[in-house]
Amino acid sequence: MAPESRCGDGEHFHNNTRNHDDIGADDTRADDTRALVERARDHDEEAWAALYRAVYPRLLAYARRRLFDGDGAKDAVAETMARAVAGIDRFAWKGGGFDAWLFGILRHVVLDTQRARRLHHLKDADHSPSGDAGPLEQVLADEEVGQVRVAFDLLGPGDREVLELRVLAGLSSEEVATVLGKRPGAVRMAQSRALERLRQSLEKS
Repeated sequence: MAPESRCGDGEHFHNNTRNHDDIGADDTRADDTRALVERARDHDEEAWAALYRAVYPRLLAYARRRLFDGDGAKDAVAETMARAVAGIDRFAWKGGGFDAWLFGILRHVVLDTQRARRLHHLKDADHSPSGDAGPLEQVLADEEVGQVRVAFDLLGPGDREVLELRVLAGLSSEEVATVLGKRPGAVRMAQSRALERLRQSLEKS
């Protein structure tokens, strides 16, 4: 029994050490981001490039999921970064931090793009033969592939957005709360409910 106890204590100590290392790494990344942001305020192009590289994959994944269009998603991310550069003086270290601020900008860019597309599709519909699938319907038909995709689309807009920000964008509950203007606890509860609804929908399919 004694050797097992010592082994268990050793593993416990090792796990604790690893957890402390992880926390230290997170703190280091946060400090690095803060330093880059402060340099970016002074129009440091290398700092902006580093910030862009760090968050670009998550911004693009979120935009693609919301817009169903690779080129449109890239344009949305580019517009987001342009607005960020123009508005960096208004950024303040509060809430979810710099990443959450960027995703808040991207969310508004995506909403603007979706509104513009709806207006465009409505205009096209006025000139489309009756019974033909319009551009929007065709996009949806092309995207609805697989049970998970279908089940995800059956969720309400609020459920989808929470999961997109948490899973695709990889934001923390605190960061999502900043983007959506909610409390972190409310975000965690919304995520739990959304995942449960998704699970139930998949079980029925």
